[in-house]
Amino acid sequence: MRVALTGATGFIGSHVLTELQEHGHEVTALVRDDAQADVVAARGATPTVVDLYDRPAVVSVLSATDGAIHTASPGDATSADLDSAAADAAIEAFAGSGKPYIHISGTWAYGDNTSISEQSPFNAPAFVAWREPIERRLLDATDMRGVVIVASVAYGDGAGGMPGLLLGSPRDDAGNLIMLGTGQQHWSTVHVADLADFFRRALEDESARGYYVIGNGLNSTVAELTEAAAAAFSRLGAEPSLAEVRSALGQDALNPGPT
Repeated sequence: MRVALTGATGFIGSHVLTELQEHGHEVTALVRDDAQADVVAARGATPTVVDLYDRPAVVSVLSATDGAIHTASPGDATSADLDSAAADAAIEAFAGSGKPYIHISGTWAYGDNTSISEQSPFNAPAFVAWREPIERRLLDATDMRGVVIVASVAYGDGAGGMPGLLLGSPRDDAGNLIMLGTGQQHWSTVHVADLADFFRRALEDESARGYYVIGNGLNSTVAELTEAAAAAFSRLGAEPSLAEVRSALGQDALNPGPT
């Protein structure tokens, strides 16, 4: 298949790129500048420098493909606008075609829930409450095949959200890691290679549509995850104050996360 991919230079997107290529797909990578274009071209993808907010340009690129995968995210206050722009471009480009559009999401949208499935109700904290309306809009577009992959916190190859959050957490004066919150909140995780594999399978399987929650099936606490990280780096310190955690990750980091 000829597949359009956003976020091809990012942690998850770069693994999706590899997965697609290893299974014979031709990838057009939508990138923001020439530097990123050089990176994806060196990896065998066809780069297209385009502003994801430029709907006519994105629609033109997508219309020339057999499907699209969206993994790009700035990870800041503009994330909602970018996801909305990508979804709306796909809806326009694939109208009446039945082509697949695979859109990334995250398990934080389920809020304080230690056992979730695709049937679980959303209870999104404020910082991700914008996700569901966008996702519902693309899934309601019945003349295309919309898929939303709800990813747990991805890790692998020494990178991703898990080491970034844990090893980048506050430290005491001796340089020891400080536990995030009480340590009893749950964070579902997934290896990035497994996540990339599912993106590819959802793209290829014509019956795949709707929501899919992807995790490793475990329900590890932040204490267990931090202790594992500390064991690897021989650093484990004291628990911070609630104010320190809220400052670092926001109030919602204190809540139990989804499985």
